[in-house]
Amino acid sequence: MFFKSNSAAEGDVWLIAGLGNPEPKYDGTRHNIGFAGLDKLASCWNAAPNKSKWQGLYSQTTVDGHKVILVKPLTYMNLSGDCIAPAAAFFKIPPQQVIVICDDIDQKPGKVRIRPSGSAGGHNGLKSIIARLGSQEFTRIRMGVGAKPHPDYDLADWVLGKPQGEDKTAIEGRLADLEDICRLIMNGKLSEAQNKYNH
Repeated sequence: MFFKSNSAAEGDVWLIAGLGNPEPKYDGTRHNIGFAGLDKLASCWNAAPNKSKWQGLYSQTTVDGHKVILVKPLTYMNLSGDCIAPAAAFFKIPPQQVIVICDDIDQKPGKVRIRPSGSAGGHNGLKSIIARLGSQEFTRIRMGVGAKPHPDYDLADWVLGKPQGEDKTAIEGRLADLEDICRLIMNGKLSEAQNKYNH
C-alpha cells in the first residue's frame, strides 16, 4: 500500500521529525540531538514548529517545490511513533517520505549515518516509529554522539548527559549540514547524500 519509487516528484509531501525529550532539563543532551537538528532546519526555512497536534509540535513549509511537515514529538523518546505515525497518516505521507533525525551512540561525535531503511539498531525512538508506522522503510539521519566512556557507565546517564568540549563542537558543527542532506534526500539524491556525508 505504501510502495513508492525512490525518486522524489515535484509537489510531493515529506515529513521530517527530530527526536528528543520535551522537558527543558533535556535541552542540549545527546539524546536531544534530533530536536536540535529540527530546530536548525526550522531556522533555515523560517518554519518554527508552533502548532500543537498528535502529541507534538509541527509546522508546514515548502522546500524545492516539496511540501514539508516539520514535527517535534512531545511524547518522550520511547513513544516517538505515537506522534509521527498519526501525523504521517493525516497528511497521507508514506513511510518512504518520512525522514527521522536522531542520536547515534555507535558513531563518533560529529559523524553522520544516513540510511533509507533498516532496524532500530537498539534505538527506542526508532523502535517506536517502526512499530507505529508498520514499516522500516523510512530514512533516518543518525547523528553521532559517541559511545559511553567505559562499559560500566550507565547508558541512560550517558545519552541524557550534555556533550562538552571537542565533542560538543563536533556535534554542533554537523547540524549545519542537515539542510543540504534533507534537500538531497527529498530531491531523489539519497545516494549522493550518503556519499557526501556518511563519513
